[in-house]
Amino acid sequence: MKNNNLFASFKYALEGILNAGKKERNFRIHIFVATVVIVSGSFSHLSKNEWIFIIFCISGMISLELVNSAIEKVVDLASPEIHALAKQAKDMSAAAVLVFACASAIIGILIFIPKWMEIFN
Repeated sequence: MKNNNLFASFKYALEGILNAGKKERNFRIHIFVATVVIVSGSFSHLSKNEWIFIIFCISGMISLELVNSAIEKVVDLASPEIHALAKQAKDMSAAAVLVFACASAIIGILIFIPKWMEIFN
């Protein structure tokens, strides 16, 4: 069933975020890390372009974690028993999160280490 109500769509999206916050441990970890990065960025005097990269990494990471969680739920619903293809789908969606997390960490290192070197030198 298609929902044509724009406000209801936003409500459902917010419910999805809140549900993930309550039930998904990895989502909560990403929110915690994002908070640490934002606070660190505030103290590190990031440039506008650096903030753009940080925001992209944070929003991409959180979005990808939500997609991963959704894929896991759908696979569990469609294949409650252990099945090789179900495992592959879940492993691949988790791998996508891992790849983006590694790239985000590298971007964070490239942004923050020079800033901290300036502060402590």
